[in-house]
Amino acid sequence: MIPIAKPFIGAEERAAVLEVLDSGYLVQGPRVQAFETAFAAYCGVRHAIAVSSGTTALHVALLAAGVGPGDEVITTSFTFIASANAILMTGARPVFADIEPDTFNLDPDAVAAAITPRTKAILPVHLFGQPCDMEALNALARRHGLIVIEDACQAHGAELHGRRAGSLGLAACFSFYPTKNMIAGEGGMVTTNDDALAERARLIRSHGSPQRYHHDMMGYNYRMMDLTAAIALVQLGRLEAWNEQRIANAAYLSAHLTGVVTPAVRPGVRHVFHQYTVRVPGGRRDDLRAALRQAEIGSEVYYPIPVHQQVFYRQLGYADHLPVTEQASQEVLSLPVHPALSQADLERIVQEVNRW
Repeated sequence: MIPIAKPFIGAEERAAVLEVLDSGYLVQGPRVQAFETAFAAYCGVRHAIAVSSGTTALHVALLAAGVGPGDEVITTSFTFIASANAILMTGARPVFADIEPDTFNLDPDAVAAAITPRTKAILPVHLFGQPCDMEALNALARRHGLIVIEDACQAHGAELHGRRAGSLGLAACFSFYPTKNMIAGEGGMVTTNDDALAERARLIRSHGSPQRYHHDMMGYNYRMMDLTAAIALVQLGRLEAWNEQRIANAAYLSAHLTGVVTPAVRPGVRHVFHQYTVRVPGGRRDDLRAALRQAEIGSEVYYPIPVHQQVFYRQLGYADHLPVTEQASQEVLSLPVHPALSQADLERIVQEVNRW
C-alpha cells in the first residue's frame, strides 16, 4: 500500500524525547523556548509563540489581534473547519469568500466584494502548501484598515517572492499535526513581527499570566509540551530536505500524469506540496479514487464538504453559494507526494492514474 501520508520519526526524535523525560521538565520549558527561537529565525520574524495545536494558534492570534464579538473575518470555506471555528471562538463571525479555480486559494476579488463596515480581518489559508496572493490581500487590508492573519498550517517553508509563509501578514499560524510537512505529534505556533501582539499571545496561551499566580487578562491553557517541542526541533532540521523532495515528487507527477488537471503553481511562489491535489472533472473523481484504492494507492479528498455547507454552519444560518468552492469539492483528489515515496512508487501512481 502506498499511503497518502507517512510521518517519519527517527532515532534523533526518540532520543530528544527521552532527554525531556529524563529532565522532568515536561511543559513549556527550555525545548519550547529553543523551538520558538529556531522557528522564528526560519520564518524570518521576530517572534514565535508555541501553543498546543494549530487551532489554538488561530484562536490566540485572532484574540491577540483584537478580533472579538461584533467583528467579521473574511476567510475561505474550502479548508479544514478549524480555520472558521477559530473565528467563532472569538465571538466574531466568519464571512466566506470564493476561491481561485486554479490555486484553490482565496480570490482577492471575492474578498473585496465581501468587505463590510464590520470587517475586522482577513484570514487567508495557504491551502495545500501554496501561499495566497498576499500582495493583493495586503493591499486590500491597507485600503480598508484591516488586519491579515495567515493560516499557514499547511505551508511550512512555503515562500512568496523569497519571503516565507509566517512573515506575510500581521501574524501567522502553523500546525504540527502528524500529517504536516514537519510534525511534533501535536502543537502549533503563532509568528509575528508585532511586539505587542506577541506579548498578548504569550499571555493568552497561559491563563493571561505574566508570572505565576498573577493574571492580567483572560487566557487559556494552550501551552506546548517540551516533549512535542523536542520532536519539532529535530523535524525543523529535516524540513528543507523534505520540502525539496516533495517539490521534486510533485514535478514528476505533473510531468507524467494525464487525464487529470495537475496543480497550478503561481510565478514567484515556492509551493511545498503539503498535498498534491489534482482536479478530476466530469464526475469521475470518486471512480478514480475507488480504482486507486483497488490498486492499493492511497488518496484523499480535501475537502468533500465546504465549511459553509457543514451541518453546524447551516444550523447557524449560513446559506452561501460559492460556485467555485462547491465545484472544487466535487472534483479534487489528493495523491501521495510525501518524501518517503520511492521512484517505483511515483511510477506506479502515474501508471494507475493514467491507466484509469
